[in-house]
Amino acid sequence: MMKGESIFSWLIRLVKGAVVGMGFIIPGLSGGAFAVIVGIYEPMIRFFANLRKDFVKNLLFFIPVGIGVLGSIVLVSKVLGAVFESAEIQLLWFFIGCVLGTLPSLFQKAGEKGRKLQHVAIAIGSAVLMCGLLFFLYQYTQGVQAAESPGAEGSQSVLTWLMVGGIFGLSAIIPGLSSTTFIVLMGLYGAMMQGFGSLDLRVLLPIVAGVGAGFLVLSKLFNRLFERTYAGFYHFILGLVIASTVMIVPWGGKVLESGALASYTLPLALVCAGACAVGIVVGYGMGVLERRHRG
Repeated sequence: MMKGESIFSWLIRLVKGAVVGMGFIIPGLSGGAFAVIVGIYEPMIRFFANLRKDFVKNLLFFIPVGIGVLGSIVLVSKVLGAVFESAEIQLLWFFIGCVLGTLPSLFQKAGEKGRKLQHVAIAIGSAVLMCGLLFFLYQYTQGVQAAESPGAEGSQSVLTWLMVGGIFGLSAIIPGLSSTTFIVLMGLYGAMMQGFGSLDLRVLLPIVAGVGAGFLVLSKLFNRLFERTYAGFYHFILGLVIASTVMIVPWGGKVLESGALASYTLPLALVCAGACAVGIVVGYGMGVLERRHRG
């Protein structure tokens, strides 16, 4: 703890970290947005943008936040990992609903500094192009997985988990962006949940390293892009979010992460519709909370 700090203040930051951790691990939600809501986003950005300034003081401030984030990720992963194995389709529709619910907030943020027709065209164009690219990558990864032996979370390389960590770092930088939506699309969500839940260091260490490296590198790069072309760049990101959401839809006949083919009965379709509706409410509520705390 910092000098003169009460245990209550330390615990409050621990709880805030736990809230942010839930935002990181649930597809459709955003750890960066939760960081805004609990009031640690700006201090976090300032810390990483100026590491040498008050380094020890800032490090002590963020230690309980980091513990809360990691603890929350591990605990939530145990629950979601088990649910994902037994109800993958239903959970995917809940995640899709969460993203749909946050789209109004993302659209509003994209136009905070003005919106022209060309910016809308950028969002539509990036969504269409990324859908094409992601469909190609999906077909490619399905071919690779079919050629490999089915299996284990340990089959992914260190480089893969480093990349996943970099995606998490991106979500921390851009409030409203859900990194785990992309991870679902990559077919790594279930393996990641198992790795987190079992504290598998082969998964944990590369991801933590990737988060740190990604945050340090991308925070300055994205800060410059936002300063120079905020509307254009944010609408491009909006297109990416739309494309990634379209691509995780478990349409009939799609190969799921478990290896099974998605298929629907009437009762299952109704459950999925309900899960999506609940997700929309959760995502929209998160967007409202974020706008209140930003404003």
